[in-house]
Amino acid sequence: MNRKILYPILIIIVTVLLYYAEGYVDAQNDEYPENDPSLEEYTSFEFDDAFLPTSTTGEIVKHNYYTLSYSEKFEQAEWVAYPLNKNHLSQNNFERPYFVEDRSVPSNSADWRNYKKSGFDKGHLCPAGDRRFSFEAHQETFLTSNISPQNHKFNAGIWNKLEQKTRYWAKRYNGVYVITGGILNPGLKTIGDEKVAVPDQFYKIIMDASNDNYSLIAFLIPNAPVEGSFYNYTVSVDEIENLTGINFFPNLSEDIQIRLESKVNLENWGNR
Repeated sequence: MNRKILYPILIIIVTVLLYYAEGYVDAQNDEYPENDPSLEEYTSFEFDDAFLPTSTTGEIVKHNYYTLSYSEKFEQAEWVAYPLNKNHLSQNNFERPYFVEDRSVPSNSADWRNYKKSGFDKGHLCPAGDRRFSFEAHQETFLTSNISPQNHKFNAGIWNKLEQKTRYWAKRYNGVYVITGGILNPGLKTIGDEKVAVPDQFYKIIMDASNDNYSLIAFLIPNAPVEGSFYNYTVSVDEIENLTGINFFPNLSEDIQIRLESKVNLENWGNR
């Protein structure tokens, strides 16, 4: 091809590519804004810091609608923590977005392609269903730092039922605090090029902090197609702390920690 024709064509192609690349970056920045004005409607998020667990990795990332501690070794969060208040519950049906890497994680979160053809679901830790009160909050749950490999029948079965029950408790108690994650230990099965670990068990800790008389319940469930009620998998918080090395409520007094974490108490969490 004549150079007089080739060079202008190449310039046009490069210009078009740069235009769309810039548009993509802008769209990503718009999708996850640093300052979300809709937060003003949900002022009860201020108790987020009061109940944050310790981190074994030092990679704590605070997003607008949840906080996490990322484990680069296992390519997922060791915990995700967030308040779920009565006014967060919504039936908004936002379009399901694509998963994207979390640019706030210093070591970079795992690419969603690790899950492709792995046989495991991209299991949300902070469920999208808990963040339907705003478009931005819903979108934020599709960062790959907020997912972990889950058996499909586990994810769609007992784990989904527990998530629904958690929303029930949030309504009943006018707000709960939730901490959830997988048990991450050496030797786990991995998926993808980045070797994302597949937890054998997942935990969920739910606290009613609506008054000074704190109450909590904890679950430890195999990442498998288990049958029966999630109540069959209640454990003490101490048991989960021993498995993870995490102190889940370091800002509570030692007396309150001992009272809440050393035993299983279903008094306020019955199947009602």
